[in-house]
Amino acid sequence: MAIKSTIFKASLQIADIDNSYYADHAFTLARHPSETDERMMVRLAAIALQAYKLNTVCNGDATLSFGAGLSDPDEPDAWLRDFTGRTRLWLEVGQPEDKPLIKACGKADEVVLYCFNHAAEVWWKGMENKLSRPQNLSVFRIPTAVSQALIPLAQRSMQLQATVQEGALILSDSAHTIEIEPLRWK
Repeated sequence: MAIKSTIFKASLQIADIDNSYYADHAFTLARHPSETDERMMVRLAAIALQAYKLNTVCNGDATLSFGAGLSDPDEPDAWLRDFTGRTRLWLEVGQPEDKPLIKACGKADEVVLYCFNHAAEVWWKGMENKLSRPQNLSVFRIPTAVSQALIPLAQRSMQLQATVQEGALILSDSAHTIEIEPLRWK
């Protein structure tokens, strides 16, 4: 019998000072049995960093949600879709293969990848040339110590505050505060 996904609920208050975006979001995250709390929280951090595009790209007329991610290789970890069904933003986390990323660049206006694993530098050295062509792809590195610091925030029911200022994200709950400064690789 297959193990089912674990459901997490997140109430995320975003104050993106850099982009003048202030909103409350309620998300349901299905954590795949093979997904770690660290990866799930990086997905949530990626949403917080990119949520402002609801206004700047879609003028508020879109849906920002989590995709099937690990359950379906043809769907992103999260995405922004306008009401015509057009994928405006495709978010990935981890160290995916080059072909699915290039395919995603053909399906979406913009693709953003957040790497976080301790072996991300080695992965990037092998992928940098393969991923140099797509102009709509951005790649960021979240330091491993920071991504691991997100683990205590992972609760079945989360009340989180996200503040984005000068490119950095401060993600906190009532007991923890973690500052994330993604390093841009591409």
